[in-house]
Amino acid sequence: EIVLPTVRAMKAAGTPYSGVLYAGLMLTAQGPKLIEYNCRFGDPECQVLMMRFDGDLLALLRAVATGELGGIDAVTLADRVALTIVMAAKGYPDKPEKGSPISGLDRAEASGATIFHAGTALFDDALVANGGRVLNVTATGQTVAEAQATAYRAIDLIDFPGGFFRRDIGWRELSRERND
Repeated sequence: EIVLPTVRAMKAAGTPYSGVLYAGLMLTAQGPKLIEYNCRFGDPECQVLMMRFDGDLLALLRAVATGELGGIDAVTLADRVALTIVMAAKGYPDKPEKGSPISGLDRAEASGATIFHAGTALFDDALVANGGRVLNVTATGQTVAEAQATAYRAIDLIDFPGGFFRRDIGWRELSRERND
């Protein structure tokens, strides 16, 4: 409804696109609505894809850049689920509070999650919040429930008093999973 017509229109206008095209979409009662396009990977959206990507990303990107994508067999995603939970600074999105200490990331990663830094900084050798979206905690599993449980278990090991996160990430897919 949105991306394919855009790409077709660009081609018809003589400006075909080659590269990463990230569509920021919002699901509404009237259907999906386009918020923005970006010529980059979106995070945290890309983080769940990279956790499932089975292949050589550099070779894929090089093939896109050099117009040799036809030489790539296929993009393969592993048959596992990935889920990312954003840990944000209090005050986000309006005025995120900076400087709150963060610890426990080693324990969180040891529990099976991958932690992506988004808005962190080192201050006097201590990790602190330095933006709105601070950490993205990503986990994989055979089911949505398994990935979600791993991600929340990891978050519970992180000490970030100046942060918050939602406890409902994945609820829609969990509901579908339970009904299948």
